[in-house]
Amino acid sequence: MRILATLLLAGFAASAGTLYADEEKVPLNQVPKAVLKTVKARFSGAELLGAEKELEGGKTVYEIGLKHRGQKIEATLTPEGKLIEIEKQIASKEMPQAVQNALRAKYPNAVYKMIEEVIKVNGGEERLEYYEVLLVTSNNKKLEVSVTPEGQFKKEEDKSKEKDE
Repeated sequence: MRILATLLLAGFAASAGTLYADEEKVPLNQVPKAVLKTVKARFSGAELLGAEKELEGGKTVYEIGLKHRGQKIEATLTPEGKLIEIEKQIASKEMPQAVQNALRAKYPNAVYKMIEEVIKVNGGEERLEYYEVLLVTSNNKKLEVSVTPEGQFKKEEDKSKEKDE
């Protein structure tokens, strides 16, 4: 019985690792040509900084880090080159007033470590979905918070145990 339990646990751990695979760095020369073609067309003149491959919802996607017009961006694409998401780093003053007010009200005196606009791409149409804010609260808790442009909270994730990148 103990052997069966051990085998079942080992099998579960192996399959869980597959379901929740971490990002895998990929050299730019090994990224599918369709992915690079789309990124270069959408972000003309951008400096490509790196690439990662990961599973999202059981499907492979590529995340391309780039710098475009002085702004750090991460573009997520399918292996066929379909752009599905854009994350742009911005300054706090660039957030809409409703987002700033909501964050200030819920997290007074928080320090913002990183702010990104998260833009979803559907049918070639880009739409700002939410702002993702990595912040440290006044009691030293590190959180990743998602807020709609109207100031509605979508998600809060505790990142206190994660190491800084």
